[in-house]
Amino acid sequence: MKKRRWRFFAAGCIIAAGFCFVTGMYAFTLSDKSASEKDFIEYWAVGQQLIHGANPYDAGATLRLERNVGLVRSQPKITFSPPVTFFLLLPLGLLSAKTGLILWSLALLGGLSASIWLLWVINGRPNSRLHLFGWIFPPALACLAVGQLSIFFLLGIALFLYLHESHPFLAGMALLPCAMKPHLFVPFTIALLLWVVSRKAYRLLAGISAALVAGCALTFCFDPHVWLQYEQMMSTGKALNVYAPTLSATLRALIDRNAVWPQFVPEVFACSWTLWYFWTRRAHWNWMDQGMLLLLVSVSCAPYAWFFDEAVLLPAVLAGLYRAVDSGRSLLPLGLIAGIALIEVYGNVQITSLFYVWTVPAWLGWYIYANGKRSTPAIEILGDSQPS
Repeated sequence: MKKRRWRFFAAGCIIAAGFCFVTGMYAFTLSDKSASEKDFIEYWAVGQQLIHGANPYDAGATLRLERNVGLVRSQPKITFSPPVTFFLLLPLGLLSAKTGLILWSLALLGGLSASIWLLWVINGRPNSRLHLFGWIFPPALACLAVGQLSIFFLLGIALFLYLHESHPFLAGMALLPCAMKPHLFVPFTIALLLWVVSRKAYRLLAGISAALVAGCALTFCFDPHVWLQYEQMMSTGKALNVYAPTLSATLRALIDRNAVWPQFVPEVFACSWTLWYFWTRRAHWNWMDQGMLLLLVSVSCAPYAWFFDEAVLLPAVLAGLYRAVDSGRSLLPLGLIAGIALIEVYGNVQITSLFYVWTVPAWLGWYIYANGKRSTPAIEILGDSQPS
C-alpha cells in the first residue's frame, strides 16, 4: 500500500515538474506582442480600462492600449459582452499583457481540466479513457489557441450538471460566466426557468440572481456608467455587421444582408420549440439527457456565435460518445467530424469562414446518431411527441 502511494506521489511530482517546465518554456517565448495577436487582448483591455474607471467599450482608448503592446491592425479588438461579469476580468487590469496572457492560459487549461474531470464523474466514472477526447475537442483547442473565454462557459455548464441536484444554489452561481454571451443559451435558459418553476428549485434561481447582482455591483464600483456605455456600443450594430459562420447569419446572407430580422428567425423557432419540448417531458426531465439536446439546439440557433464557442458542447458530445460505445455503435462519424474540424483549426482557416457553418449541425447529428433507438430526446425530436 505504501509503495503504491509513493508511486502515485512520484508520478504526481514528475507530472508537476513537466508541467512547470513546459509552462516556463511557453512563458519564455511570449511577449506583449504575442498577447496582442490573440483574442485575449480584448479582455486585458477591458480590465485595464475598468481598473482606471474608464469606459471598457471605448474603441479609441482600447485601440491605443492594444497598439501600445504591439497590435498592428487598424481596428481595435473590443468585446461585445455585457458588463455583468466584467469583475472576472478586473485582475487583468493589474498585469502586463504578457503576464496576463500566461495566467489567462493557465486558467483556461485549468478550466478545461476541471470540466473534463467533472464530466467523467457525471457519466459514472467509467473505466475507459473516453473522457480524454476532451483534450482534442477542436473547439476547446481553438479556445486555448486564441485565448477565448468560452472554456469558462463549459466549466459553468459542467459545474451546473454536477451540482444542480445536491447544491442547487452553487449550481446557479456556477452559470454566471455564461452571462458573458447570453445569446448562446436562450432556449437553454427558457427550459431552465421552466424547470425551476416546475420543480420548485428556487434555490438554484437564487444562486443565479445572487451571482448576477454581486457581479453587477462590483463592476459598478469601478464604472457606474458601464450599462449606458454598453447600450451605446450595441446601438452601433457592429456585433451583427460581422459575418459569423452560423446557420442564422447564413440565412440572413441568403435573404437580405441589410436586414437583421432573418438572423433571429431560427432563435424564435428554437424558443417556441423549447416551450413545447420541455412541457411534454417535464415529468421526466433530465439535464444529462434532454438537457444535452437542448444545449445543442441553443448553440445551433444562436444569432451570433463562433467556432470556439462550441467548446460548451463538450458535455453533449461526450454523452453521445459514452452512449455510442454502450450500444456498440461506430465512433467513425465522431472521428471524421473531429478530424475535419482539427484540420480547419490547424490549417489556419479564418474564423469568419463559411467552412465553419457545418460544425454545430455535425455535433447535433452525432448526438442523435449516438443515441440510436434509445428512448431519448434525440429520437423524440424526430417523431415521438407524446407527453409523459
